[in-house]
Amino acid sequence: MNQDFNQPQRQSIVGILVMFAYSFQGYAKAFWPLLVIWLFKFNEINKIYFFGGILLVLGGIGIISYLKYLNFTFYIDQENDEFIITEGIFNKTKTTIQLDKIQQVNINQSLIQRLVGVYELAVDTAGSNKKEADIKAISHDLALSLKAHLLLNERKKTIDNNEIGSSIDVLNERKIVEETHFIKISFLSLLKIGITSNYVKSFFIILAFFISLFDHIKQFTGRDILHDEKIENYVDKSHIFRILLLLFIIFFTIVIIVNLVKTIFKYFDYKIARQKGSLLLSYGLLNTKSTILKPEKVQVTSITQNFFQKKMNVLGLKISQATGGENEDHKLAIEIPGCNDFEKDEILKLIFQMIPEKGIMLKPNFRKLGFSLFLSIGLPLIAYYFVRNLIMDQFPMMDYFVSFFVVFIAVIQFFLFKNNRLYIHDNFIILQSGAWDVTNRIIKPSKIQAITTSQLFWHKNINIGSLTLHTAGGNISFQLGNFAAIKQYINLWLYRMETSDSNWM
Repeated sequence: MNQDFNQPQRQSIVGILVMFAYSFQGYAKAFWPLLVIWLFKFNEINKIYFFGGILLVLGGIGIISYLKYLNFTFYIDQENDEFIITEGIFNKTKTTIQLDKIQQVNINQSLIQRLVGVYELAVDTAGSNKKEADIKAISHDLALSLKAHLLLNERKKTIDNNEIGSSIDVLNERKIVEETHFIKISFLSLLKIGITSNYVKSFFIILAFFISLFDHIKQFTGRDILHDEKIENYVDKSHIFRILLLLFIIFFTIVIIVNLVKTIFKYFDYKIARQKGSLLLSYGLLNTKSTILKPEKVQVTSITQNFFQKKMNVLGLKISQATGGENEDHKLAIEIPGCNDFEKDEILKLIFQMIPEKGIMLKPNFRKLGFSLFLSIGLPLIAYYFVRNLIMDQFPMMDYFVSFFVVFIAVIQFFLFKNNRLYIHDNFIILQSGAWDVTNRIIKPSKIQAITTSQLFWHKNINIGSLTLHTAGGNISFQLGNFAAIKQYINLWLYRMETSDSNWM
């Protein structure tokens, strides 16, 4: 089916419901503490004002959603090879995207979109850290056809406009034949990766949630439940350590459960298919996502594995493409969780046409370990020394916690230093780092955009310095290594940068 995108067109009419649901969801997330308080005080508030206010808010959201739908149009300017989107209610915005700048077109479907039978089409380029175009509600056939049109310019830039329709038809007809799933991440692999990864991230997310909840309760009730006298009288001071240990176990269990559920919901039914030399990735339980990964666009490939994952033969792959900012590359990276060693090698061979080798190893000077220990242990201990007498009256066991902190941080810093290595091969540069989760970040010298070296004047006599490789998918830094060895490779990498003709943007 050949769709005409030369004239401005709107989204599906049910897009009004999608926009309404997303707007309502956004307001609910912003004001959920107020909603919780109102529910607890439901019998004390005026019911007429309460329900009247809710109806007024819902009516306002409905009007805004309709105006957003009415003013949102998109089309392709074939003459100038541009994809154009207009949107806005009071302030109208016109977004123009050159077709040859489009890096990725994703077709996604959230639970809300699945209920009304529409899909989302998101367009990414290498010039920003966010989606340049986001169409929230179109049919699946229309999304596939628009995606093919947007990517057609990259597949064949000299194509004649009269041949576009036939090319799209051929592409759609060959789609079923060309897409063959050669990797499928099993449910068992997702279970393994869910219970063995992201402990720290999930811990701080849950901790921030509880702190925010306690803070809102204190603001609206005037009661600090963390320092409630009834609770303090109920808890025997001699049992504080047991209670803290029990709370830690409960909290850690919650972290594992939340992380496991999040992993399964996000990456359920993860399938990887070959498509014309690219990877077609599709996954998701409630929110489904489909994206194409082109090997020539890959900037940095990261392989992460810890001790438990190694024993279970699972690992995590993260692939970074060109982004608009080095601080945003982790948000836009494509993750492939739960691969085994065989699947990892197959993916790497498709991306690099070979399995990367580590080559010559450079390791940091022992001064890096000493400096890290001083910053993470020395400075906190100095600060603790000045306030110790004040703290000991309230927390007599604080010295034991400080001793545990010193040992724990020292072990982490030791393994960070031990695992920090830079491997240099003719075709690859691999940076290894991490204490528990050991990550190998792989780049090709031809993908380097710039090189920064630095050396403090007191490091010249001992021949150590730092190196930073800048890529469109983030930076790779190696500190306090053999500076003479580092400089030997810089000219070679600069030559590779100048002579490379790869189409990675």
